[in-house]
Order: sequence, then structure tokens, then C-alpha cells
Amino acid sequence: MLRVAGRRLSSLPWRSSQSQTTSAFVSRNTAFVSDDGRDSAASSRPILSPYQFSFTPDLIRGYSSGALTSGHDMGIISDLPPTVAAVKNPTSKIVYDEHNHERYPPGDPSKRAFAYFVLTGGRFVYASLIRLLILKFVLSMSASKDVLAMASLEVDLSSIEPGSTVTVKWRGKPVFIRRRTEDDIKLANSVDLASLRDPQEDAARVKNPEWLVVVGVCTHLGCIPLPNAGDFGGWFCPCHGSHYDISGRIRKGPAPYNLEVPTYSFLEDNKLLVG
Repeated sequence: MLRVAGRRLSSLPWRSSQSQTTSAFVSRNTAFVSDDGRDSAASSRPILSPYQFSFTPDLIRGYSSGALTSGHDMGIISDLPPTVAAVKNPTSKIVYDEHNHERYPPGDPSKRAFAYFVLTGGRFVYASLIRLLILKFVLSMSASKDVLAMASLEVDLSSIEPGSTVTVKWRGKPVFIRRRTEDDIKLANSVDLASLRDPQEDAARVKNPEWLVVVGVCTHLGCIPLPNAGDFGGWFCPCHGSHYDISGRIRKGPAPYNLEVPTYSFLEDNKLLVG
């Protein structure tokens, strides 16, 4: 390749200052190799400046054809940084780092059962901890013991006379407890349900026919009715004139519903637990 380049260079017209130049131009640190493969003497190496001659289009084309050969093949050692050399001499060769593609050998199959057991046990432990946290959070939102104690009310019924009504306070509301007579029970059961605004049988409102327990708040606007008053012998609301019968059912007036029956139970014959 050098021989061809030298011939083409020798055939070109040169300036007068370049008449004695017979070899091809090489850059700094370029070695000349003779035909027999021996390196010429250092003193005989002509070092030419690139400004001592001018390139012609033929020279550029001829020299560029030889530039396809790498510098190491021509005996040229480049002093360019690797990044600059990569830009000036791009290559399609890709170097892979096989170290990143290493795979570890598979484990012992006999140990898989133990690994699965450990993983499953850990998951059960985590699930138990999450369950305890959820239960603790939910229980913290429930009412305390003192609040639950106030939510229920125990009443002694032994002092209540037949035909009388006792008012107790439960959850900030009045509760009417009426001990009914036989005539009161018969009167409550003789009412035609079709004539009631809020039809409800007397047996559905009491657990013991002798005792009637209702919340003493009018269902119209929240007033407190008066016991043993009204046109039907039950309760009368003085605010807007609602009349309730002996079973606490609305019979007359603007109230839309019967008096509310709270949750209660009989602990003994003479013990009542409201709430």
C-alpha cells in the first residue's frame, strides 16, 4: 500500500522546494519500511512538514483510499485519545462484557422444600401481625367500659304501683315505664289496626303485657309528652297536641309515628335492664 501511495505521489507536480522529496508523506512518529522489510536509518528519514506541499484532488483521493487500512497495519502508532480515535475511526465491532452475563448455578433441589417452608412461615407471621394491628385499631374505636356502663340502665320495678308511670333517664333521654292494669291491656288490644296512623299490635311493642317501656320523646318535634293525659288515656304532647294511647301509639295530632320502644330485657321479675 505504501508503494502504491509513493508512486502516485511521485507522479504529481511539486513546488520547487519539494523537488528533492522522493518518499511519501507521513505524520509524526511515522516509520519507513524498505522493500526487504528492514527499517531505514533514523538519519535518512525525511521529516516533512505538511505545509511544504499542497494536496491536489487526486492526491486526496489516492491517499484516502489507503486510509481504510488501520494505523497498526501501516506501522503507525496513533497518539490520539481513545475517545477522539473512536470518533474519527468508527467501527462496528461490539465488545461484550461477559462478566455481566454470568449465571449462578442452580441450587440443590433437595433444599427447595425447606426454603418454601421458611417463606410460608414468614408470610403467616406477617399476616398475624397485620391482623393484630387491625384488631387493635378497630377495638380502639369502640366504646370504653365506663361508656358502656352508662349505655345500660337497671331499674327496680318493685316500687311501681299498677296504673302508674315512672320516668327514668337513659342516654340523655326520658324513658317511660308504665305498669298497666288488666283494663289497660284489654283496651290496648281492642284497637282496630286499620284506624291507626302507624299500625302496630300491642303484643309487638311489649315483652310482658303488664309493663310498657317507651322513649318519652314525641315523634313530631322532640317534645316530652305528659303521662296519663290525652284523649286515649296514654300520653299527650302539649307542644302541638299529639295524643298517644295506652300502648304508646299515635292516635291523634301531627306526630307521624308511635313512641319508640328501646332495647330492654327483664333480669328478674322486678328487675329491668334498659339498653
